Amino acid sequence: MDSENKEEIPVHEEFLLCCGIETKVLKCGPWTDLFNDQGAYRPKVLILIITGNPSFVNFYLPFAKTLYSLVNRRFPVWIISHAGHSFIPKDKKIPPASDDSNTQEVKDVYGLHGQIEHKLAFLRTYVPKQMKLVLIGHSIGCYISLQMLKYAPELPVIRSLMLFPTIERMSVSPNGKIATPLLCWFRYALYAISYILLKPLPESIKSFIIRSFGQARSIPDECMCMSPLDPFCLANAAYLGGQEMVQVVERDNETIKKHLSKLIFYYGTIDRWCPKEYYDDIKKDFPEGDIQLCEKKIPHAFILSHSQAMAEMAADWLKDDLSKI
Repeated sequence: MDSENKEEIPVHEEFLLCCGIETKVLKCGPWTDLFNDQGAYRPKVLILIITGNPSFVNFYLPFAKTLYSLVNRRFPVWIISHAGHSFIPKDKKIPPASDDSNTQEVKDVYGLHGQIEHKLAFLRTYVPKQMKLVLIGHSIGCYISLQMLKYAPELPVIRSLMLFPTIERMSVSPNGKIATPLLCWFRYALYAISYILLKPLPESIKSFIIRSFGQARSIPDECMCMSPLDPFCLANAAYLGGQEMVQVVERDNETIKKHLSKLIFYYGTIDRWCPKEYYDDIKKDFPEGDIQLCEKKIPHAFILSHSQAMAEMAADWLKDDLSKI
């Protein structure tokens, strides 16, 4: 798909109140309000992307836009940030939540369980109950997706894609062995360093650093945001990461078994967060499941370099489901 077509895809950036927390949502397609929007025919399916950690949603835009185009622009593709992972501009006005219960604070909303409650609250408030759902999880987003199915089995999920799923043994994975001491033992030192180095920087300097990084990595400007240089966002990402190392230990086989027909797992061959042995183990435990191994050497952080390839695969996996809608 050429760049011109990508540019034509409508993308709406919105900051919503969810569990009392300002939450960034990027929406591909003309639908901005699934309850009241009369500007286009109402879709019957929402494709919701639940990101990895850190949850810098702009990085997922090329993937979301390509997927939206490949499903013939029939269904909205939304990306929701984790609570506390998005930089909120000072001049940005956050509209009040339509549901008073959505303003109620969730205990430890920045933690792993709180992020699960955060996503469920978003669906309860901003998505009609009858709307069918496709959940696309990436990394820890896969764990969150599974737990959403566990705690809210009534959700009308027709398919859930698990991309490079960190759903077990995170702390003993190759990357986990490095990340665990940093996130669990030296987290407060990381907080202090980020605040000392980043808090005093003017916005213009931060913007220059972000643009320079994007240009060096050939990342489109639309994928860049201020969140990676915001101490508050980085602290919340580190806090969530520390909980991941401690809590994501045993694979939730009970939930996987219950929803196996809806799940598609995609493991990498060069993934240091969920190595090939994790694929071998789950394949052995669920031989009847749709559990695939990457043959293209796509990295765990596919959003930085392989969005097109992953979107094409996702669209192919969803083709039969969406053709019936």
